[in-house]
Amino acid sequence: MEILVILVPLALALGLAGLAAFLWSLKSGQYEDLDGAAWRAIADDDPPQEAQAKR
Repeated sequence: MEILVILVPLALALGLAGLAAFLWSLKSGQYEDLDGAAWRAIADDDPPQEAQAKR
């Protein structure tokens, strides 16, 4: 039971640290443009192979 004296405050501290990190990410605008990030992930930035061969 003595270990609970260490584990409970440690769990609370880690939970508060996670909450603080989440709130910071909200404040800094990490979730502003979710659709744009999804489209950038699948966008084709390379030109087609045929266009590269003609150069």
